[in-house]
Amino acid sequence: MILSGPSGVGKTYLACALGNSACRQCIQASYLRVPDLLFLLSAAKMDGSYMKQRKKLASVPLLILDDWGLRAFSPEDTQEMMELTELRYGRASTVIAGQLPCDKWYDLFPGPTLADAILDRLVHNAYKFNITGESMRKTLAERQFEKGNGPG
Repeated sequence: MILSGPSGVGKTYLACALGNSACRQCIQASYLRVPDLLFLLSAAKMDGSYMKQRKKLASVPLLILDDWGLRAFSPEDTQEMMELTELRYGRASTVIAGQLPCDKWYDLFPGPTLADAILDRLVHNAYKFNITGESMRKTLAERQFEKGNGPG
């Protein structure tokens, strides 16, 4: 599943609600921001736990990746995403949440070959939702201000 839309519209909220629902049905779910995922894998290479982390990420039934596309992927990051998508393809579910719509994802990767391979595994069989509307943060802040609980 791919959730895209502007900042604050509730992509993370929806992704986490799906994860919560999965857990309530005894389906293991794991949530990671993409920058944290890449840092985790990099650190795992340094401390010798890389293969263990890869196996764990590959086998979790529902992996939620948030903040997809905040920045372009480096060649090393691209290789990690290729390995992860290959290990999970057809075996486990992935939810991706980010501001960029799918048609802009190709530009996140440094080379066309791996970009094609990654996107083929992620996009073509996915349910895609583009969420629109006001920022939930803005709406909540306005409500707090109206109640007299605003900043200051």
